[in-house]
Amino acid sequence: MDTDAQLSERDRSPAPAQGPEQGSRSACFSARPSSEKEDEAGRPASEEQPAQDAAAQEEDSRRRSPRLRRLASRPAAVLLALWRRPVLLLAVCVAFVLLLSAFVVQPFLIPSSSMENTLRIGDRVLVNKLAYRFGGELRRGDVIVFDGTGSFLRDAPSENPVTGLIRGAGAALGLTEPPATDYIKRVIGVGGDRVTCCDKRGRIKVNGEPVAEGYLYPGDAPSSDAFDIVVPEGKLWVMGDHRGRSRDSRDHLGEPGGGTVPVGKVIGRADWIAWPVGHWTALHRPPVFDGIPGPAGSHG
Repeated sequence: MDTDAQLSERDRSPAPAQGPEQGSRSACFSARPSSEKEDEAGRPASEEQPAQDAAAQEEDSRRRSPRLRRLASRPAAVLLALWRRPVLLLAVCVAFVLLLSAFVVQPFLIPSSSMENTLRIGDRVLVNKLAYRFGGELRRGDVIVFDGTGSFLRDAPSENPVTGLIRGAGAALGLTEPPATDYIKRVIGVGGDRVTCCDKRGRIKVNGEPVAEGYLYPGDAPSSDAFDIVVPEGKLWVMGDHRGRSRDSRDHLGEPGGGTVPVGKVIGRADWIAWPVGHWTALHRPPVFDGIPGPAGSHG
């Protein structure tokens, strides 16, 4: 039988500590599963997860859309580059040809029959613009292209600026007829020469020397009009090879220039027939002019 002292001692003894199993068992009843932890607002984490997933997907979509746009635009960029390359190449070629035509060699489309049979309608000749710029001398027998404004024409005909620009570019490429102010003729007399028509055999004489013009159109006479002129210095007397179809220096005798063309109006010398291929040839100075004496003392 316990004594009072033993009972008091038993009551004062500490309660036995809970074991691991007891603690975990009590926690199961008091806490929610870890998958349902509350966020700061007190909502379960399982409710917040879909919102986070949606936000992540939207962010990923935003990141991908520029890349997709770049990938989608790449074929268009490639096609644009392929289209631009030939256009750019064509523009460079045209610019090069225009520069070449402006300063070196210009294709010239023959618009009339005034130079037959040497040059025919539709022929393209190459006009050497450097022929007289570096000490080259204009000589009798040269076939030249010149601006007839002020000699064969009083004034250049009026034209729409845009149309004129297009026509000028086409003429520079030899695709269209030259401006109405441009002519192609053969030089018969230079400054100081006395040119007369005709001697007893119907030949033109230069400084008293008859010229056997073998380049004339078959059946043509050297001239149907008589004339006797001394070519002023710095001027040229020019005529077509098809005398029956050519309006040349003879037709402008009564005008201020007396039918002569200023040397400064010469565009260049026609050196080659470039087109058509069957008519491709060089234009040489006829040897008949080699024996013509100089103008000094020939006017007697």
